[in-house]
Amino acid sequence: MRTANSMKNVAVVLIGQVLNILLSFGARIVFVRILNAEYLGVNGLFTDVLSILSLAELGFGSAVIYGLYKPLATKDEKKIKALMNFYAHSYKVIGLIVLVLGLGLLPFLSIIIKDSPAIPNLNSIYLLYLANSVVTYFYAYKRSLIIADQKNYIVTFYKSGFLFLATISQIIILILTKDFILYLLIRIVFSMIENLFVAHKANKIYPFLKEKNKERLGISDRKIIFKNIKALMYHRIGSVVVEGTDNILISSIVGLVWVGLYSNYSLVIGAINSIVNQLFESVTASVGNLNAVESEEKSFDIYKVMLFINFWIFGFCSISLWILLNPFITLWLGSQFVMNKWIVVLIVINFYVKGLRKTTLVFKDAYGLFWNDRYKPIAEATVNLIVSLILARYFGIAGILMGTFISSVSTVVWIEPFVLYKNGFKISVIDYFKRYIGYGLATLSVAFLTTLINSIVLENSLSSFIIKVLICAIVPNVLFFLIFSRTSEFKYILEVIKLFVKRKKMLKLTSSE
Repeated sequence: MRTANSMKNVAVVLIGQVLNILLSFGARIVFVRILNAEYLGVNGLFTDVLSILSLAELGFGSAVIYGLYKPLATKDEKKIKALMNFYAHSYKVIGLIVLVLGLGLLPFLSIIIKDSPAIPNLNSIYLLYLANSVVTYFYAYKRSLIIADQKNYIVTFYKSGFLFLATISQIIILILTKDFILYLLIRIVFSMIENLFVAHKANKIYPFLKEKNKERLGISDRKIIFKNIKALMYHRIGSVVVEGTDNILISSIVGLVWVGLYSNYSLVIGAINSIVNQLFESVTASVGNLNAVESEEKSFDIYKVMLFINFWIFGFCSISLWILLNPFITLWLGSQFVMNKWIVVLIVINFYVKGLRKTTLVFKDAYGLFWNDRYKPIAEATVNLIVSLILARYFGIAGILMGTFISSVSTVVWIEPFVLYKNGFKISVIDYFKRYIGYGLATLSVAFLTTLINSIVLENSLSSFIIKVLICAIVPNVLFFLIFSRTSEFKYILEVIKLFVKRKKMLKLTSSE
């Protein structure tokens, strides 16, 4: 019954996210009609700047969730309270550090913007972005407790709900006032309300959090946490540098308007990731429990199935993005917002390479293997920055995206599975690379055939776009089915689906009696 309820909760959250995605695309139309592309560039640039400042978090989020798995499983309220008190204090300090660092960057904004835009109150706009970022740190610890307790759907429900209300309000404000400052203020207000609601919900689920006595962590617990944080610090630096510097590099080397163009593609990619991430986040805590109670062999069997699902999702999405991205941007915002096909190829390749890492990362984090590859993200970030800076001079945005791809292939693509297989499953990593190459060749072959079929549709109109969507929905999935229907992973998934349908029928019969 709990599984059925969990699936219902995830379904409700996914519906909410889809509605928010559709609304965000509508809001972007209003945004570009009322404000210019430079405002889009400012939005993308300041978001990346603040993601750099989030380095002050130093991986606390992952350490919090990992540290809570065991006491939640054993219902050790004393240990949970001690961890929560420690994390509450830590996040307040982090919030203040981000605020100070953010204010310190204010005089240097002109350096990271190549062509100063004709946007009034630019410093005030930056301060509003900073305020919105800082607010989240003061409530993050209670959010982490809910996530660690396999109730991430609650956090996502509140996030989706208040994002929906905020977006509606922002659209109305833009139409009525055309004021970007008011637009940002609304987002801050709704962020604060969302955080208050999540904190209140955590207090209701875990009433012991409101008790006055302050439990303290023991020295041994602190040592373990700080060891994990030290390892996660490297991961955090690498992640922020790789994912949070693209817009900064584009702004400083190519120009702010290009940040705006690229942000539209990022919005589409982000929308897909938000839905897929929900699926992976919903099983992360379960994988943590699986690894705690089951053998390496059982964990590896589940890993192979999840990796197969991971490939199918991102293979299908990547093929669809390659074919549909530019036609969609044209219909959505206009041909003036479209970038050339080579940039689209690189965007899609990076999406696929990053996406195929998700299962490995879920299992690696569940095993607590933060320390084993602590230097990997530093290597990735270094390669990314150096290669991106060099190639951007010759190829612009394409060079920056090539830098991201080269840094991924030369580091994370092989180091992460190597660490998981060696320290988690304790088997040879050769198995992974056979699967990775096989999945990659299958994706390329299916992409070629789907592109060939889509090339028949020449007209660039709404009706032709719908035809392309139908081709993308049918052809890749049918071809993947033909290629993989006899594999053990596919058969396992089919058995799980049959079992779920059978249980659902039994529940209906029981309830009708």
